[in-house]
Amino acid sequence: MPLFSKALRPGFCLLAATLSLVALTAGCGGDGDSSESTPAGSTSTPAEVTVPISATTVELIQPGEEPREVISRRPPAGVTQDVQLTTDAQVFQQIDDQPAQDFSSPQVTLPLTAALGRATEDADGGTTVDLTLGDVTSPDGRLGSALEASAGSGAGFTVDPTGAITALRLRPDAESQDIARSAIEQAFYQAVYRTVPFPAEPVGVGAQWTIRQQVMSGIALDQTTVATLTARDGNRLTVDYTIDQKPKSPVWELPGEAGTLNVDQYVMQGSGTMTVDLGLPLPVSGTVTVGGDQQYSDPDGATRLHQTTSNSVRWGS
Repeated sequence: MPLFSKALRPGFCLLAATLSLVALTAGCGGDGDSSESTPAGSTSTPAEVTVPISATTVELIQPGEEPREVISRRPPAGVTQDVQLTTDAQVFQQIDDQPAQDFSSPQVTLPLTAALGRATEDADGGTTVDLTLGDVTSPDGRLGSALEASAGSGAGFTVDPTGAITALRLRPDAESQDIARSAIEQAFYQAVYRTVPFPAEPVGVGAQWTIRQQVMSGIALDQTTVATLTARDGNRLTVDYTIDQKPKSPVWELPGEAGTLNVDQYVMQGSGTMTVDLGLPLPVSGTVTVGGDQQYSDPDGATRLHQTTSNSVRWGS
């Protein structure tokens, strides 16, 4: 995990490769952690954990062309889907005039079998999606080796009828190492916060709407997504969208009462395309890339840290 230079007090844990969207596990102790820190290489495994996902607010800008209808993600009971999720993240970090360092996270590919679970007890009529991982892979040798034991691990989403994910469930295999569990968790967080729900109003091709959501990853961010329904063929819909993130405060309260950092600059923007089939629980295909530059400084302004980050999520067969 990237650290500030020794010019700052120890314990300043900067959230690196997925700073804008991932609740990190062991090491940083940020909000949204779903497991306790364990020694490197440990295979001790927590029971299934459910992580709440911050609520989305959807506002329709224009309804699009006729015909219009309310888009509801309600796959039939018993439906299953095989899909592949691939994520990666890059981060280059520079402290003052020191040489930039590469703290990128290796690419991870998760083959998923999704099965529609039970309806939730919520009044909104949400459902659960149960996920089983296949042979998870990475081009990074060390991580790829650690991921071999992850086949058969479980996860799941709670999804409301608009397609918004309201909770993430994680159930790692008992033999999974910490490095593998962390990589899988981060991959799911990237996917969750790149999901595009639909408006509650009737819409047609050309419709545009705004999605607002708070993202917690040590620093609180306001994420704004602008989505456009660009095509529809029966139950198959294609949505183009842009993403913009901004910090809620110019001051970052570090975890563990480790002090504060000034947020001098924060740019995180991107765009993507997602295709969904209303009869299936997960996206059929799609890709989104988000990146930008961030700069932080200690309260005295004596030390500055600059980061250039980029991350991507891809769905496909």
